[in-house]
Amino acid sequence: MDIAIGIALMFLGAACGGSFGLPSKFVKKDTPWENLWGPFFLFATILIPVVLGPIIVKHFYAVFPKAGLTALILPILLGFLWGLGSMTLGMSFAFIGLSLAYALNYGLQIATGFLVPTLLHSPGQLLTTHGCVALAGVATCLLGVVVVGRAAILRDRSVKKGAEESQEGTKKPKMLIGVVVAVASGILCACYAVSASFASPALAKPLAAFQNVGWQSAFAIASLIVWGGAVSACGYCAILLCKNKTWGHFAKPGIGLTLTLALVMALLHDAAIFLWGLGFAYLGAKLGLSIGYAIFMSFAIIIGNVHGFRTGEWKGASRESIGWIAAGIAVLIVGVCLLGTGSYLSLD
Repeated sequence: MDIAIGIALMFLGAACGGSFGLPSKFVKKDTPWENLWGPFFLFATILIPVVLGPIIVKHFYAVFPKAGLTALILPILLGFLWGLGSMTLGMSFAFIGLSLAYALNYGLQIATGFLVPTLLHSPGQLLTTHGCVALAGVATCLLGVVVVGRAAILRDRSVKKGAEESQEGTKKPKMLIGVVVAVASGILCACYAVSASFASPALAKPLAAFQNVGWQSAFAIASLIVWGGAVSACGYCAILLCKNKTWGHFAKPGIGLTLTLALVMALLHDAAIFLWGLGFAYLGAKLGLSIGYAIFMSFAIIIGNVHGFRTGEWKGASRESIGWIAAGIAVLIVGVCLLGTGSYLSLD
């Protein structure tokens, strides 16, 4: 029964993770980027953890001082880099859409998020059988990123051609810039996994001392990381609000819709993190790192692309470009499954 609940939670968490960018599609066209994403980051990285932390984690605010500032500095700094990644992911949604941004970001995040912590903490594991399987997964994910990148270029060419033939088309950011931003976001977002690799041992004893179980500990660790990200993500949005003089948009009619969409995005984003931790607790380490991980990441990529297709991102795109994105998603899922298999073998 626990396994069934764990799998269901992984699917639900993946649906949240693959959907949190969707509400951004429904904001008014004249809404500046920072007026949507600034409140999103405020909700997701500060308000939700601060409000829900004491409800979910026992003695939430006592855990971090007990760990000591020295032990928390590195996880917070890495969280700062994750914040930059989350920020650039939001930019890539605006540049190239949900479908391509999710695929590129998740592909690189999965590969880098495995490789960097392993190289830092246990490089010798890469020479084992399970390490080789996991490396094959990393290589496959990177191949998937290349395939998705090819799909992006082909889509851009076919859409541009159609716009020229119909003498229509609006000015949009260059596809290449969007792809580069999405790639950067994937690498930076992987700092979440690197940060967790340092935060987990740092908070292990304080969390255990207050009798917190696995899923509660996961939320505390996530809160620490996103607080680091709040500095970079919220800070950048504040800079844009000042630079572009867009603070006044918060007083304009329709701001209620923008803030509501930002809140929904934040709830979906943080729900994905919470449900991953809860699902992992039900599945246990062995199944959580293998089956749970494969389900969560694969389904999130699929959901993100379903939303992209449903909202017309591939309208006017050539069959060739659609074939390439479908192939890229398939390759990424194979890579995720290989990484999950490697994790499963490592616990034997």
